Amino acid sequence: MSVERSETVVIFTEDADWHTRRLKAAIEREGFAVLVLSLNDCGFAIGGTAHGLVLPGLGDALPAAAFVRLIAKGSTEQITARLGLLHALSALGVKVMNDARAVERCVDKSMTSFLIAQAGLPTPRSFVSEDRAAMQALLDAAPGDMVLKPLFGAQGRGIRRLSPRALLPDPEKVGGLYYLQDFVAAPAAETYQDWRVFVIGGKVAGAMLRRSPVWITNIHQGAVGVPAPFDAHAHDLAIRATAAVGADYAGVDLIEDARGQLQVLEVNSMPAWKGLQKAIEVDIATALARHLATQLAAPRRVAVPA
Repeated sequence: MSVERSETVVIFTEDADWHTRRLKAAIEREGFAVLVLSLNDCGFAIGGTAHGLVLPGLGDALPAAAFVRLIAKGSTEQITARLGLLHALSALGVKVMNDARAVERCVDKSMTSFLIAQAGLPTPRSFVSEDRAAMQALLDAAPGDMVLKPLFGAQGRGIRRLSPRALLPDPEKVGGLYYLQDFVAAPAAETYQDWRVFVIGGKVAGAMLRRSPVWITNIHQGAVGVPAPFDAHAHDLAIRATAAVGADYAGVDLIEDARGQLQVLEVNSMPAWKGLQKAIEVDIATALARHLATQLAAPRRVAVPA
C-alpha cells in the first residue's frame, strides 16, 4: 500500500523558542506548512495507522520532512523510543535532518571523538571508562591539565578542568562514566577563544570566534562571539568533521593549541545559533530551510510494504 505524504515539515523540539520561530518562518517561506511537535507526544501504532506511527496533527499522512531541533532529556527507554521514531521516519523515506544516526553519534561525545580521530582529523587525546581507578591513574600521569566532561552535555555545563593528581569525583556524580580529554592550552594565556563553525550541506554557512576571560568559551557561559576571519583550513576541518558523523548540518567547535594548530573539539548535531547569528550577516535559519528544501524528493508519496 502507499502512504500519503503531506506538504508539512515537522520541527521536533520542546519549546517554541527564538530558534524554532525563526526556522518555522524560514521553512514557510520555502512553501511548506510547518507543524511543531515534541517527540514526547509521538510514538508507534503498528497496525493502528497506515505508517505505524503516531504523529499528532498528521493522522495517517507522513510529513514532507522532519527537522530535529531538540530531543528532551528522559530515561533510557524514553530516549530509545524517540530515536527509534526518527529511525522509523528515515526508513519510511522521510528526510530527517539531522537523522537519528547522526544525533546518536554526536550526543555521545566518546563516539564523536572516535569518529573525528578515525577520519584523520586533529583532536585532543580523549579517554572514556567506567573504571575510576584506571582513570585516576591516567589523570595522575597526565602531562598537563585534563577536562572532565559529561558524556551527554551541552553549552559548557558540568565540565571541570582538573590538574594532574586532582581527585576524580565519585561515580554517582558523573553517571558512572568518566570522559577525560587533554586540556588545550591557548597560545595567549590572557585570552581564551575557540571557533564555532556552522556547516550546512557540506559548506560553511558562518563562523565566529568565541572569546572569554575564562577557559570555558560557551556563549551561554558568558563568552562573546565575534565574526571569524576566513580560514580555509578551519572550514575544511569543520566540513570534514561534519561528514565524519554523517550530519546534514552541525556546529563544529575548533580550538587553537599553543603551537597555533587547530584541533577539533566537538561536533554538535542540534546546535543553537543565536550567538552566531548576532556575529554574522548570513541568516542561518534561511540557509537551513533552503538546504532542507533542496533535499526533498519531488514525489510526495512513499511505498510501504503491505
